[in-house]
Amino acid sequence: MQTKTKFEKVWNIVSTVLVVILVMFAIFLLGSRIIGLRVFNVISGSMEPKYSKGDLIYVDEVKVNEITNSKDSPVKVGTPITFVVDNTLTVATHRVVRIDYEEQKIYTKGDANKDEDRQPVLFKNVIGVPVFSIPLLGYVADFIQNPPGTYIAIGVGLLLILLVFLPDFFKKKDGEQKPTAPAAPAASASNEELLAELEELRRRAAEAEALNAAHATAQTSEAEAEEATEDIENTASEEIKNDD
Repeated sequence: MQTKTKFEKVWNIVSTVLVVILVMFAIFLLGSRIIGLRVFNVISGSMEPKYSKGDLIYVDEVKVNEITNSKDSPVKVGTPITFVVDNTLTVATHRVVRIDYEEQKIYTKGDANKDEDRQPVLFKNVIGVPVFSIPLLGYVADFIQNPPGTYIAIGVGLLLILLVFLPDFFKKKDGEQKPTAPAAPAASASNEELLAELEELRRRAAEAEALNAAHATAQTSEAEAEEATEDIENTASEEIKNDD
């Protein structure tokens, strides 16, 4: 019993940790969209050491009208930006080296690259500015977002949920079956009641037998008394006759 209890405690701790990790991972991947951040996976080392391959970056979206020649502009020289490269919708993150506000073009360069990017970035192709990044999490995100990783992640999640709630299910089921066990005390109580009733019947039978015996004794005494009386009367009559 103690071994089972220890196992349950260990399993509860392990399952709780796994659930917390799963929830935190889901928040890092999906929950960021609730606060307006978009998530991208770094697939090259062009921005090292700022962003390494496999990092997951969180980007705050920027609108075209927010890109201005002012101090409050989120996009300025020296700022890393995430943007769409071309019609293939390839996404990249490079640092701004200069901005042409009249042509609405931004010139960028990777920190690890020697030369600037060949094509400037149009204002309308800017997605946003990276806020922070998580190292290596991009590998996991990339694995989950593409089959068969997607199916594996779903299976692992369902299995984890099952393992977390299954012990509670069986514990509840056992708890529903346990109330049938106290049937023995109930049976014992019934037996005691029967024994008590039987004892009462025996007592009453004994009393009845005693009363019958007393009644029979009384009747015998009366008969003997009557016989004695008759003997006396007969004796008296004979004596009277003899006197005559």
